Amino acid sequence: MPRSLSSFVALTFAATALTAAEPIKVGVIGLDNYQAVAFTQLFHNPKVEGDLAGIKVVAAFPAGSPEIEESVRELPKWTEQIKKFGVEIVQSPDEVLKRSDAILLMSVDGRAHLEQLKPILKAGKPVYVGRPLAASLADAVEIFRLAAESKTPIFTCSQHRFSPGFLGMRNHPEVGDVLGTDVYGGAPREPHHPDLFWHAIHGIETLYTIMGPGCVSVSRTSTETADVVTGTWKDGRVGTYRGIRKGAPKYSATVFGTKGVSTAGVYGHGVPVKGIVPTNDKYMGYEATAVEIAKFFKTRTPPVTAEETIELFAFMEAAEESKRQKGTVVKLEDVLMKARKK
Repeated sequence: MPRSLSSFVALTFAATALTAAEPIKVGVIGLDNYQAVAFTQLFHNPKVEGDLAGIKVVAAFPAGSPEIEESVRELPKWTEQIKKFGVEIVQSPDEVLKRSDAILLMSVDGRAHLEQLKPILKAGKPVYVGRPLAASLADAVEIFRLAAESKTPIFTCSQHRFSPGFLGMRNHPEVGDVLGTDVYGGAPREPHHPDLFWHAIHGIETLYTIMGPGCVSVSRTSTETADVVTGTWKDGRVGTYRGIRKGAPKYSATVFGTKGVSTAGVYGHGVPVKGIVPTNDKYMGYEATAVEIAKFFKTRTPPVTAEETIELFAFMEAAEESKRQKGTVVKLEDVLMKARKK
């Protein structure tokens, strides 16, 4: 090979390797949510390797909601914290979009997400949305419709979704095939969101993590002490969620299976999932979720389908309707049909 051609090939290879090594630039919109800092810390760890490597958070806009107490309280704290990882605070969501290849939409106000997502989806940039995706089933349906229309990859989940202690119950040696589960966790209310769409969404996501999709109807008992939501799946399995309003909250589940009954929890008790080993003293939810976000940004393939997330929101909306109807059984298809007409 002539020397000049050899040199050209070598330079081209070097340039290609450099391009391949460049990190995916991520922008954050919303800094009233601790997860924005937790994920950034994991991505920026100097010892990071594997799936978490190759992600760099470059810019953030501190969106918040003055009507929501948690947002007002947390926004200044997490804005200062994220600066410590070299993230530049910019003046608008548009500036975040210009600087980024992918987006973390982390604002805690689910009511704002539909409008916040419209320019992101129009730009076609993959986006992960922190909980809750929306404050209504109708908004959740519309978000996924716009994402499909623009062919923009999107996903959302609670950090409980990928916590090994919960996800590991799907193939736990002591459980076998899952026949049902009773999930429980804290369920404080927030006046601007339906009861279960706020903090209780973590428990509902846990229910779906263990049971999988396929719920057809729900009924709900609600008092100032607790909420109990019972879901019936199309194959006859039954899953329940107990939202704890009074007394000490704990996030766990009892899982019933073909081989036995076992306990699940955020601090382990499951089986190793995708190389992350659960322990009894370390919460793995943020790390496991960050791994899935990193893989999503690299592959543009959501780890949770739009169909399952919409069903999860239909489950919560049906539970809200059941409460309004004094505990009547409500079909998910009925609330979905109503939401799609809006």
